[in-house]
Amino acid sequence: MMARCIRVTLALLLAAIPVCAQAPLQKQLWKSVGFAIVKFNDQAPKSWNIYHAEKRGLLLVHLWKRYLLVDMKEQEAYEIDPQTVKQRGEDVEWSPADKPEQPIETPEWKTRDVGNMQLVKFRLGKDGHILELQVPLLINGKPAY
Repeated sequence: MMARCIRVTLALLLAAIPVCAQAPLQKQLWKSVGFAIVKFNDQAPKSWNIYHAEKRGLLLVHLWKRYLLVDMKEQEAYEIDPQTVKQRGEDVEWSPADKPEQPIETPEWKTRDVGNMQLVKFRLGKDGHILELQVPLLINGKPAY
């Protein structure tokens, strides 16, 4: 009797695992960062925006038709499939579950505070272009995003 009860319990638990694993992760709303500055090879790109979510240190950078997820704490950048990002007015929706496994190579990563801005500058790939982000800091000097 006890063995039968254990088998039924295990069968129920195993049946529930695929349902939990298949539950879709909800897309997060990423809000536009005000007063930010983007430079691409020391020039202002014609089309760009920076978005932030609730978690600090993660930025979604829209550069022309390209999206990059920038993890400022880990000093990593990821190429994001633009079809996974949905525009919602001035904001966008994107799910971190769509993040690629491997980051882009980002040598020459530099971070420093410049007055009331945090400057993050890195190279995209070994011999690639230079991307510079200037993001506002709070009055206490901590990152706003």
